[in-house]
Amino acid sequence: MKYHVNDNCIGCGLCESICPEVFSIQGDVAVAIEGDVPESALAAAAEAKESCAVGAIEEV
Repeated sequence: MKYHVNDNCIGCGLCESICPEVFSIQGDVAVAIEGDVPESALAAAAEAKESCAVGAIEEV
């Protein structure tokens, strides 16, 4: 499974605080790692997606 952060991102950093293995703030917005989410981070990545206030995290 992979994730993508779309243009709705406001750079609040919540996703990075929930799942730093997958999400990080670069400049003013969050980005997701390019590869597959590690098995150990699947639950946290899903929580970060569900927690995003602006719905900027998408599964790809």
